[in-house]
Amino acid sequence: MRLRVEQAHGVFGALAAELGTAAVLVGDAVPMRNRCDWSGLEPATPLAVVRPVDAAGVSAAVRACRDAGLPFVPQGGLTGLCGGATPRAGWVAISMERMVGIEEIDAASSTMTVKAGTPLETIQRAAEEAGLYFPLDLGSRGSCAIGGNLSTNAGGNRVIRYGMARDLVLGLEVVLPDGTVLNSLNKLLKNNAGYDLKHLFIGSEGTLGIITRVVLRLYPKPLSTMSALCALPDYDAVLAFLAEARRGLGPLLSAFEVMWPDYWELVTERCGVRAPIGGGHGAYVLVEAQGTDEAADQPRFEGWLEGVLERGILADAAVAQSLAQTQAFWGLRDACADFVGVLGPHISYDVGLATGKLGAFTARCKAGLAAAIPGCESVYYGHIGDGNLHLVAWVPGLPLAEQPKHAMDTVVYGTIREMGGSISAEHGIGTLKKPWLPYARSEVEIALMRVLKSALDPAGLLNPGKVVG
Repeated sequence: MRLRVEQAHGVFGALAAELGTAAVLVGDAVPMRNRCDWSGLEPATPLAVVRPVDAAGVSAAVRACRDAGLPFVPQGGLTGLCGGATPRAGWVAISMERMVGIEEIDAASSTMTVKAGTPLETIQRAAEEAGLYFPLDLGSRGSCAIGGNLSTNAGGNRVIRYGMARDLVLGLEVVLPDGTVLNSLNKLLKNNAGYDLKHLFIGSEGTLGIITRVVLRLYPKPLSTMSALCALPDYDAVLAFLAEARRGLGPLLSAFEVMWPDYWELVTERCGVRAPIGGGHGAYVLVEAQGTDEAADQPRFEGWLEGVLERGILADAAVAQSLAQTQAFWGLRDACADFVGVLGPHISYDVGLATGKLGAFTARCKAGLAAAIPGCESVYYGHIGDGNLHLVAWVPGLPLAEQPKHAMDTVVYGTIREMGGSISAEHGIGTLKKPWLPYARSEVEIALMRVLKSALDPAGLLNPGKVVG
């Protein structure tokens, strides 16, 4: 039986005595940041925020919550967009904010061992200083924590070459819902000794265990980066260009970002981002390649692009001649971060679909939103090389609380279901997308997810109500 709130405070006192007073924040000391993630859900003040410094401290917090019957939610950088880290009243937040740092960089095995609260950008810089490269990259790199990146199986800009977050992990340390510490800090690329347990926790959004330490896979540091911003007549040309990029650039291809005309017009006309090529085209692609031979890579890239131009696939193209120009090209793609200030309240979506179907999806979805919701506008862009599309929908002039989100969801996710896609390509399910999970997963799949949740968390105290709980 769960304790009443006043009884729970005795639990926190005992926990503070065990972990230190700085580790347990209660009442007015609970920071605003721990009350909600970036999902926009209504904030809720947890009974306490527990801030351990190691797996033993996380285990102690979990056991205390379990013994008291208190639900608890793990928190990292709190940059999630689906509510996976948002608490509810009467819960305890177990924050990784003090579990930061690089424990080891093993150049021989090309691995890095880090604590779960370490910001992604810190990991990227540490790898670079060691002459290596960690390819996971997100717009929230300075704020997001690696534990959260793994719990949502983050994607980002370079999935086409390096894969999702789960492809960059060799080992984990995890605290299970009963407080047991599972130490599986494997460094081996090849290890088929039984089940690969780390994949239970990567992408589970903190519902099956709390990730505390990670062994990451590193790559050689790229010595050259080439990029081009290209205009194309339509989506069929985009598919032809993608095939040319895969064939002509091979393993050098590191990003293939597509922007539809509505997105392009928004960022160049309303966001004020300067473009190196003109508008009026059917699609725009930012293609990037990374190599290890500065002298040879740029000429090879330019020669490949010239061949594509000669074959009539592209309508126009601009090639970056410096790192600053590459960053400027990416500024067009990353301008979506400014949409709040430009558009006002809006609803963002992250969906997945077979690459060949994305052109048809955008046309159907845009028409469907406009027909179902008077005045609704939408724009489309994404990591098309890996089948991940982002879209933003809004009714101008309406505050966020009055945006017809359910009607938008019905159109977007209904179209995704009809075309055999995923309602979440890289952001997770949390609570925001939970009602729509059957649109992307079968009854058998969801039932098995619930079996796993029940087996690992029979008391239902770890992040309850999220994903399938």
